[in-house]
Amino acid sequence: MATAREERGERDEVTRTSAPFVVRVMQRLLALDAAHGATAALPAVREAARRVPELSAEPGQLHGSDRELLAALAELSEVIGWILFDAGHYDGARRANARALALAELCGDTWTARLVLLNHSMLQAHTGRPRAALESARRVTGPRALPARVDALVLIRRAHAVAGLGGDREPVELISRARSRFLDGMSRHDPPWAWWIDETELLGHEGWVLARTHRWDRAVELLRGAVAVPGPAYRDLFTAQLLSALAGAGAWRDAEALIAEVAPRAARIGSVRTTETLAGTAARLRGRADVPVALRDAAVHLGELLGR
Repeated sequence: MATAREERGERDEVTRTSAPFVVRVMQRLLALDAAHGATAALPAVREAARRVPELSAEPGQLHGSDRELLAALAELSEVIGWILFDAGHYDGARRANARALALAELCGDTWTARLVLLNHSMLQAHTGRPRAALESARRVTGPRALPARVDALVLIRRAHAVAGLGGDREPVELISRARSRFLDGMSRHDPPWAWWIDETELLGHEGWVLARTHRWDRAVELLRGAVAVPGPAYRDLFTAQLLSALAGAGAWRDAEALIAEVAPRAARIGSVRTTETLAGTAARLRGRADVPVALRDAAVHLGELLGR
C-alpha cells in the first residue's frame, strides 16, 4: 500500500504540466493531422501521452487543479480522440472522448464538452450505432438556443444518424436545415472551434447525406464541389464518398477516372476512415457483373494499393 508521502508525490507528478505547454502539444497534433493525416500524427499522440502525465491520470485525480490547465487537457484529449478515430483506433477514440468529456465537465468548459459529444456522435454513426449517435447529438442542445454554426453541426450529425437508421426524407430535411443555419453566419457567441465548419465542410456532408438516401445526381454534384477545394488531409474522406456516390449512380467512366486520380496517392492517405470507404467501394465494384471490365480492373488495382 502506498504511503501518504508517495500518494502526495504521485499527485504532484500528475499536476505539474503547464497549460501553455499542453496547448503547444495540441497545436502540433492539429498541424500534423491537417498536413499529413491522422495516421501520420499517431507517433505524436504517443509522445504527447509520455510528455503530459495527466493524460494517464484518472480525471478525478485532477480535481482542484487550475481551471486553465483542465480546459487545455480537455481540448488535448478531444484532439487525440479525433485523431484516433480518423486513424481507425476506435476503442482508443472512445476512451479519449470519455476523458475529454470528464475533464471538460470538471472545469465547466461546456463548449469543449459539446464538441466532444459531436465528435463522439460521428464515431458512433461510423461504427454502426446510429441510435447512440442521435442521442449524443441530442445531448449538445440545452435550454438556450445554440449559435448558428454549432446548431448546423448538430443538424449534420443528426442527419447522418437518421440516415443510418434508414430514414429517407428526414435526413434530407435535417441537412437542409443545417444549410439554412450555416447561412445565418458566424456570431460572437460561436466557440473558437466553430471556424472549421465552413462551406466546403457543409458541401461534403450535404452530398454525403444525400448519397446515403440514394439521391445520387445531387450527391455527386455537391461532393464534386467539396473535393474541388484544397483543404486539410482529413477531407480526403469526401473524395472517397464521391467515388461511392459515382458507383451508386452507375457513372462508370467518372468512377474510373476518379480511381485513376486517387490511386497514385492511395498508399499515402492518412485517414483510415477514408481508406476503409475507398476499399469498400472498390470491393463492391469488383463484385458487380454490370460494371465494365476496365472499371473492375481499376477497382482491383485500388484494392491492392490499399492492402485489401
